[in-house]
Amino acid sequence: MSLRATVPDRLGLRFDLANAWHDLVVGGRCVGCDRPGRLLCRDCHAALPDRAGASPPSPAPPGIVPAFAAGPYEGTLKQFVIGLKERQLLGLRRPLAGLLALSVLEAMAQTGAGPTVLVPVPSRPASVRERGLDSTAAITRRAAAMLRQHGLGVRHHRLLRTRPGVADQAGLDSRQRQANLAGSITCPASGIRTLARTIPRARFIVCDDVITTGATAREAQRALESVGLEVTAIATVAATQRRSRVQM
Repeated sequence: MSLRATVPDRLGLRFDLANAWHDLVVGGRCVGCDRPGRLLCRDCHAALPDRAGASPPSPAPPGIVPAFAAGPYEGTLKQFVIGLKERQLLGLRRPLAGLLALSVLEAMAQTGAGPTVLVPVPSRPASVRERGLDSTAAITRRAAAMLRQHGLGVRHHRLLRTRPGVADQAGLDSRQRQANLAGSITCPASGIRTLARTIPRARFIVCDDVITTGATAREAQRALESVGLEVTAIATVAATQRRSRVQM
């Protein structure tokens, strides 16, 4: 199965004309190489990963399930994540969702298929209000839709919530992140009841844009498992190389 076709792909003259229109009318630039035109130029699109691989954080939090990513958190992938999360470049939702879908696909291949529910790691409400967007939830929803279009039984549910008092993770090391996040994510019973009626034997994959120390994903896994749900994997767009070994 190829998911590359789900990423914006307008080859040849039509693609170049579209880029020229965006450069002239919108003034946009490629987030990967800063070339005038669309948010993703033809060359940068062609260089995107076409498969995902295992990306275990190192050191891994005890008990964490297998983690997968489409590539290292650098270059175009890093600019994609920052562009959507920090600059609200909404045109990046689709390519980011395509990359996340690759990770989910690899996770399902390695850990088992069947009815699967993608659960985004919850963002802090203050961050969502500030940015006007929950980027992780947005790309998780689109990734599930892409996989359904390819005939897979994948759905998306925002089952998790954050408790008040969680600090921004930026600048914290692995131990500080685990302490900051301990008990910080919950899975309200209302979401579980709805899910039990629609997908009684589902498996769950935690989704995020980037995995760094694995502390956030591990806390999300703990919250789901605390209410009896089976978490099989973690799927992300990218993985930091400093603490993770991306095995492509």
